[in-house]
Amino acid sequence: MEMLHWADYVKFFVALVVIVNPISALPLFVSMTANNSQAEKMQIARVASISVAVVLSLAAVLGQPILALFGITIASFKVGGAILIMLMAISMMHAAPTRQRQTPEEAMEAQNKDNIAVVPLAIPLLAGPGAISTTIVYATERISLLHLGLIVFCCLLVAGSAWLMLRLATPVSHWLGETGVNIATRLMGLLLAAVAVEIFTSGLLVLLPGLGLAE
Repeated sequence: MEMLHWADYVKFFVALVVIVNPISALPLFVSMTANNSQAEKMQIARVASISVAVVLSLAAVLGQPILALFGITIASFKVGGAILIMLMAISMMHAAPTRQRQTPEEAMEAQNKDNIAVVPLAIPLLAGPGAISTTIVYATERISLLHLGLIVFCCLLVAGSAWLMLRLATPVSHWLGETGVNIATRLMGLLLAAVAVEIFTSGLLVLLPGLGLAE
């Protein structure tokens, strides 16, 4: 088969939106751009979303060759990536910032940057290790141009949703408030935990095929 079932691509899109989680980046975006004009804010949002699209698309296209170069099997990468995603999910369910996305030192450095669009907004806040790992995992499910094209299309849709949220950052963050953002983050963390378990299980069944016989 050249491609997965359409529901799997929907699942990938939802999982990637949850991991990128542009809602959690809204307060940071608002605070970092407090002294910027409206035009500058729109430029930052545009550059950040383009950077997210480029990073995730490159991960989809180059992920498998890079893994092959280092002799890493897809199953092993699934297990490792799932652990990383689960750690992110646990932090999200506690509504706490995760060091996988940004360390306190990086946050401090970001306060002094003139241009935050690419670093740290796009990388690693939006297109961080979790998003890159998830993209590589799903991109390697099938080896075909059609499948890869659909994965890249989903990445572009996620980048577009991030762009839209950043453009509406001020009104949305005011409307949701800190409590609303935390609630949304916790719900997304719960969904992300389920995605992590599924990826972990699929990788583990390949590494330890005997587990599939235990019913």
